[in-house]
Amino acid sequence: MGKLIAICISEKKGTQKKPVESAVLKADHGIEGDAHAGNWHRQVSLLGLEKIENFRARGADVEFGAFGENLIIEGFDFRNLPVGTRFKIGDALLEMTQIGKECHTHCAIYHLVGDCIMPREGVFAKVLAGGEIRLGDEVIEIPPQTDRPFTAAWITMSDKGAKGQREDKSGPLAGQLLMQAGYDIIEQLLIPDDYETIQKELIRLADQRQVNLVITTGGTGFAERDVTPEATESVCDRMTPGISEAIRAYSMTKTPRAMLSRAASGIRGKTLIINLPGSPKAVQESLEYVLPSLQHGLEILNGRTADCARK
Repeated sequence: MGKLIAICISEKKGTQKKPVESAVLKADHGIEGDAHAGNWHRQVSLLGLEKIENFRARGADVEFGAFGENLIIEGFDFRNLPVGTRFKIGDALLEMTQIGKECHTHCAIYHLVGDCIMPREGVFAKVLAGGEIRLGDEVIEIPPQTDRPFTAAWITMSDKGAKGQREDKSGPLAGQLLMQAGYDIIEQLLIPDDYETIQKELIRLADQRQVNLVITTGGTGFAERDVTPEATESVCDRMTPGISEAIRAYSMTKTPRAMLSRAASGIRGKTLIINLPGSPKAVQESLEYVLPSLQHGLEILNGRTADCARK
């Protein structure tokens, strides 16, 4: 159980947030009057009071809101809570959607003291139920529901697609098949065939958003720009070659050219990453073949079941 210590908002992006006595949380939006509210997954930012106090102990004179945080709460180490954790504040209900963030343009605090704690200690949430919140309100932690759907994201790697020169049909098809299989699609991306970009997005989805399953399409062939397998292998803690081998073996029954696929699959943290070829036909055939078996693997990976043996 925690306590709401401060509420901070800013009417314009790029300006420091200022403390207020109370605020209204609006479902699927965020804090009314705050520039960062909207229809996205980072509606409200949260930061632990203890992290701010530790930062101040290093000699930095920072006010509430200086890191861009909306809610300062005492009693939680947010970074060590899983995505999906919920927080009840009065009638309002928030669900944590992301841990930390990449800082593209360093804030005034960073330029002043050379550090900012928000990118590594702050978390973000969406508002599930609205209500008025006030300073001193009790904050109740609700662990993630164990029977909630697995989350998924898809990424298409295509230089032409990212430039708008080619319509991406593979990624949306992957998303459609995942939704039909019961997955909660939380992100969809179209990026160039760039090694570092692929690395960055896979790491963000696995570490910050803690997506259960990431499906990639494209970049698995022999072309010089086909670097998806290498980027995938570089970010994984453990590889799962059986999945990629099974897809190739099944695809070989459709076309002998399936032997040319270099697709890989592996695990980073609690996230399973699977490379698929770039054609819609290959995406459909591959997913229809492997999806029935993935559920059990994800349950094992995420601790929802412990026994792989069949009776």
